[in-house]
Amino acid sequence: MELSDEGNAAREIILNDLKQLADFGALPSLNVLKCYERDDELDFFSTDVYSYHVDRSPIGTDTFLCTYFGAASDIIPNDQVTQKILVPEIREKLKELHDGPETEFEDFLKDCFFDLHYEPNPGARPTDLGNGHLWRLAVDHPDQTVLPCVHRAPVENEGEYRLLLIC
Repeated sequence: MELSDEGNAAREIILNDLKQLADFGALPSLNVLKCYERDDELDFFSTDVYSYHVDRSPIGTDTFLCTYFGAASDIIPNDQVTQKILVPEIREKLKELHDGPETEFEDFLKDCFFDLHYEPNPGARPTDLGNGHLWRLAVDHPDQTVLPCVHRAPVENEGEYRLLLIC
């Protein structure tokens, strides 16, 4: 493939990022995305990546993320969000949705990933991760020594793809 000088430089940066992450033991994936699938099953609660959320892993790891082109993800400080399952109105609706015993409600929230989603507090100030920056995001795991990073995918620009590295 013939590339401009800028295209060749971009290719080298991407290949270097992939190599360094692989050498670190990660399994990076390069994705070209037009959009993610939306979760609109519940009108009061979305569990898709457009919602502020944390990642959870059964093993001790982190999420690595870099947007090379297109709209970039954003993060928000943990003290500027509220876990959605703690919002009384939302919690009541989730209790109506749960058809099991009260003693299993917390498991239901976790099994359906409701516990991973957050809403910004009034005055919250998210940070745009920008393009070309490789971010290491802490995940929800029992051995994690820091809070998981609350983040979300951006709404894509009309007709524009995103080039994203994730692992």
